[in-house]
Amino acid sequence: MTAPKSDLPQGTLDLLILKIVALGPVHGYAIAQRLQQVSRDVVQVPQGSLYPALHRLENRDLLAADWSETESGREAKFYRLTRKGRKALETEAASWQRLSDAVGLILGMAEGGAQ
Repeated sequence: MTAPKSDLPQGTLDLLILKIVALGPVHGYAIAQRLQQVSRDVVQVPQGSLYPALHRLENRDLLAADWSETESGREAKFYRLTRKGRKALETEAASWQRLSDAVGLILGMAEGGAQ
């Protein structure tokens, strides 16, 4: 049984891509695979969303890319985090954690009264 697909809130994809790339240089297809795998199939990023996000992050100097050969021998663009990208990842991850914690508190409130 597969998990239902989840639409990502605006800006979330960039953060998730930065996190995956922070683990080491990786090409686009592998980024999409890793996101799907780690999220247990909840996060499925179509190419039509992934590649524009990668280009946007590259244009903002958060990612750098080089052409290299994949495991299968094909040429692919491998992305790596820049210093600016690492800083953005730290800032965005902390912000997301604060928001997630706050939403958790709100959702955990007892019905019919404040906690």
